[in-house]
Amino acid sequence: MSSDLAHLFKSGPQWVLGFMSGTSLDGVDVALIKTDGQIIEEFGSWITISYTDDQRKVLAVATQDALKWNWNGPEPKSFAKAERMMTLAHADAAKKLLQFGKGETPVLAGFHGQTVLHSPPENGNKGQTLQLGDGELLAKELKMPVVFDLRTADMEAGGHGAPLAPIYHTALLAKEAANRKQNEFTGVVLNLGGVANFTWQSNGGAPIAFDTGPGNGPIDEWVEKHGKGSFDENAQFAKAGQVDEGLIEKWMAHPYFSTSPPKSLDRYDFSAHKLVSNMSLEDGAATLTAFSARTILRALEEMPKMPEIVVATGGGRHNPLIMQYLRDELGDALIDAGEVGWRGDAIEAEAFAYLAARSAVGLPISFPETTGVAEPKTGGRFATPTRRK
Repeated sequence: MSSDLAHLFKSGPQWVLGFMSGTSLDGVDVALIKTDGQIIEEFGSWITISYTDDQRKVLAVATQDALKWNWNGPEPKSFAKAERMMTLAHADAAKKLLQFGKGETPVLAGFHGQTVLHSPPENGNKGQTLQLGDGELLAKELKMPVVFDLRTADMEAGGHGAPLAPIYHTALLAKEAANRKQNEFTGVVLNLGGVANFTWQSNGGAPIAFDTGPGNGPIDEWVEKHGKGSFDENAQFAKAGQVDEGLIEKWMAHPYFSTSPPKSLDRYDFSAHKLVSNMSLEDGAATLTAFSARTILRALEEMPKMPEIVVATGGGRHNPLIMQYLRDELGDALIDAGEVGWRGDAIEAEAFAYLAARSAVGLPISFPETTGVAEPKTGGRFATPTRRK
């Protein structure tokens, strides 16, 4: 069933804005793609606008408050301040993109918001998720319709609400298979964000997608705690440290890694302060970095077939040590998104543009194979400059 925004795509693919603000709290990615929610006709302009130190602090406070709150009692007051701040930051980023872009005119925006708490389904109970983000305010600022709150409907139907990007990843893999003129093709899109996740697909069949474990989030957290910046630039601290293999072996025994997908994580399920609080900066960074890579490799080993390509996307692919650990095992199968003509830092934002278009025309955005929902399901709420639905 299509929404009252379906008319936007009556004449075919249109430019759609997509936003992503990840759990690493580094900034806003905003990207344009030309799509109708099925084909990806063209990639448009994109930019990343970093949060200021003050903005990051506001978001960090809201995230920490969310962990303490954990759905009990009234929402922390910090949520409203953080929501308004990050929504306006998204609007500013979009205005900059449209001002300095290639003249694209978007008809719609897909707004992920900022995840501050995510509790997956457990023991037959439905999960809950919270993304801060005022879709109505963003629609007014951008003077265009906005699709937001894209995870809740899936969770209310019993799904994990994550990952949502796989339907976009499979479209990208189909594009690559066509470019290679290969009918038999197995590929993986690996997103190295605060949490790492991937989408595995073989020969255009049903994808397998899930959170593999921690990404660069715990490493960033550890470095920031020591006052050495917001991330481990060039893996300088990890390279100077010693990996504690005994700790990694202990962590790998966590039930999460032996649980079959669909499955999902909160960014702080494997937080640095829980894992390496008594280690030196360098040894903690080294051990967390090795752990992230190890969880990805284990997940790949459990797939029905090893992929021909593993396309690395997201900010964590700029960590040379994570990439080296992966390359040691995967060899030439591991490639950077740029090598296949994708924008590795923009893919999550592009995905939410794609999901917005699908939501507008009533197509499903989550699936049994990816989120565990009982049947394919559309989702999202709609806000226009004049009203909210």
